Amino acid sequence: MATRVLQRVSRGLDRANSRAPWPGHGAALSRGFVVSSSRNREDSWFKSVFVRKVDPRKDAHSNLLTKNEESNLYKIQFHNVKPECLDSYNKLCEDVLPSIHADKYYPCELVGTWNTWYGEQDQAVHLWRYRGGYPALTEVMNKLRQNKEFMEYRNERGKMLLSRRNQLLLEFSFWNEPVPREGPNIYELRSYQLRPGTMIEWGNYWARAIGYRQHNREAVGGFFSQIGNLYMVHHLWAYKDLQSREDTRNAAWQHDGWDEVVYYTVPLIQHMDSRIMIPMKASPLQ
Repeated sequence: MATRVLQRVSRGLDRANSRAPWPGHGAALSRGFVVSSSRNREDSWFKSVFVRKVDPRKDAHSNLLTKNEESNLYKIQFHNVKPECLDSYNKLCEDVLPSIHADKYYPCELVGTWNTWYGEQDQAVHLWRYRGGYPALTEVMNKLRQNKEFMEYRNERGKMLLSRRNQLLLEFSFWNEPVPREGPNIYELRSYQLRPGTMIEWGNYWARAIGYRQHNREAVGGFFSQIGNLYMVHHLWAYKDLQSREDTRNAAWQHDGWDEVVYYTVPLIQHMDSRIMIPMKASPLQ
């Protein structure tokens, strides 16, 4: 079949040569055919490599990755504190944040509050949960504006900070919901900036991978951003100490399939970092 096609092309080029209005016209046609054919093959190859087929979906990615029967929203806060104010900042947080956590008037819970030990120095990280989603977040914000003690806390806190930022997060359906735990523990917050469009792929691999990381109860929570830095994933882990962290992470490589998860998820990442954090006294995660 291929031979007959080539023969037909060759005869066509020969006829073109015989009808060429000037010398070399047929050769030009032949070269043009070869260049055009080569270019088409190159275009096809480049498309196969760089153009990804989009799988049409009928629902938002967040709905495919979260626990649909629940509507928990999380807020993570990163506060960079003036080094000379860190102790005063911690004392201020320990005086105010637990009272908001314990008051049923506010539909929110303090999941954990930490100081960064390794990573960004003189930093505090707070994780809040809002049961009821965005309406609960809005309700808490409106009520706190009427709370004189909280507004004084904010004003005093502002004098101690160099910068601050936050993100609104949803939790992956295949991770455990963070619950209070006794200490002492250290916590690792691993943050991944993914390539846009890869969140579903990440979720598919980690839905299987999380089973390899439950043996020492190290998995605390897994989240992905909705507002703030987008396509950002946070995994929160707990360990007894740094050596326990090393041993637990090395043990994961003994499970069949863990190497495959790492192999396929690493290319999805644009940037990643790790924080080792120490719980504050008021943290439910100790």
